[in-house]
Amino acid sequence: MLWRFGYFLAWQLAGGALGWWQGDHWGALVGAGLAAWLWFAGDLWRGSRVLLWLRSGDLSAAPSIRGMWGEAADRARRLLRQSQMQIQDSDGRLQEILAALQATPNGVVLLDGQGHIEWCNQIAASQFGFDAQRDVMQSIGNLVRDPDFSAYYAAQDFTHDVVLQGRDSTPSRPVRISVHLHPYGNGRTLLLSRDVTALEQADAMRRDFVANVSHEIRTPLTVLTGFVETLQTLPLDADERSRYLAMMAQQAARMQSVVQDLLTLSRLEGSPLPGMSEWTPVLALMHRCEEEGRALSALLTQNQQRHHVLQFPSVQELRAEGDIAGVPSELQSVLSNLISNAVRYTPASGTITVQWRRAADGSATFSVSDTGPGIAPEHLPRLTERFYRVDRSRSRETGGTGLGLAIVKHVVQRHGAVLDISSVPGKGSVFSVTFPANRLRCPALPDGSPPAASVQTALP
Repeated sequence: MLWRFGYFLAWQLAGGALGWWQGDHWGALVGAGLAAWLWFAGDLWRGSRVLLWLRSGDLSAAPSIRGMWGEAADRARRLLRQSQMQIQDSDGRLQEILAALQATPNGVVLLDGQGHIEWCNQIAASQFGFDAQRDVMQSIGNLVRDPDFSAYYAAQDFTHDVVLQGRDSTPSRPVRISVHLHPYGNGRTLLLSRDVTALEQADAMRRDFVANVSHEIRTPLTVLTGFVETLQTLPLDADERSRYLAMMAQQAARMQSVVQDLLTLSRLEGSPLPGMSEWTPVLALMHRCEEEGRALSALLTQNQQRHHVLQFPSVQELRAEGDIAGVPSELQSVLSNLISNAVRYTPASGTITVQWRRAADGSATFSVSDTGPGIAPEHLPRLTERFYRVDRSRSRETGGTGLGLAIVKHVVQRHGAVLDISSVPGKGSVFSVTFPANRLRCPALPDGSPPAASVQTALP
């Protein structure tokens, strides 16, 4: 400040000296006054330039001046640059946080103190049908109209979550969304949502599995217990004793079949995936399946006038299909299971057609079609669940355990194949398994060497 005062005095002295030179002491007074006003006008002009620049806020337009106003402009420019850098850094951190929330597998919605949507990620927008741009500052109560959510939000008790029906839920494919509100900040609320459909289905399947296993074991045990008590308390002749023992053996075999299938499922879930080193001819697999299918058909229709019509590929067709890689016993189990199901559920005189078709991409599809009663659409997604039955009374008559298709599903997945089920009620069903090309190879040439194309196909 001293140099500024000295600069002002220098202007006055210079003006006074110039005035003295022009008109003695009166000239000196006038010159000093004019110099002071000129200095004041110049200082005011420099200050106004700084003020106008500060109002614009454009760092690139900072005035280049000297003196106190120039120093003030430089310091203001540095402060503005630091402030902008802090704002950019804060904005970058905010964008990183929003990107992390956007990447989370759960839905996230930020609500203000009045329940208006401030921000939501794409998962929440998909789950609730929000528009991330259009619905900003809309009331959550107007957009989520589920009565359970309305009661949950109105109660303001956020110590637990509430499970709602998803917007894409259908009777055949239910969707369940868990919603939990968490208060934070100054009256704001964080809404977290997640899809719990798989968890609820798994829990329901666990409960059904325990109940079904208990039922499957308890029923034959009850029958066995009753027969044992009968044999112990009643005097029976040889024929009656023999008949009761045969029924006991039948129930014991039923329990043994259920236990064996459960052990098979456990082994499939815990064993490593099958490799590509063990090859089995498709002809051999299909030949054993044909023998088992025809034997089962003859057994089921032995007391009937009509019999099943079973159609299998010819030996020449199957010989040209080559080999398939995998565990032979598991592959045999899949093919036989699908054929036996078709035989069991197709009435006598019905037709069962077994096919093996090679596709252009090298894959092959094994399919079993029948002219049985068919399956309603709502049952198709659950057919591979353990102990799931479309018609329990019919399943009991055919002797199934309810685990066959569950075993088929596990074996198919282990071999990288795809199971497809289609059915029309009253017209029949088609069960097909498509094996990938890397598990198939063409038959060897007459000299014993495989063709070049088959070598490439057999590589994993």
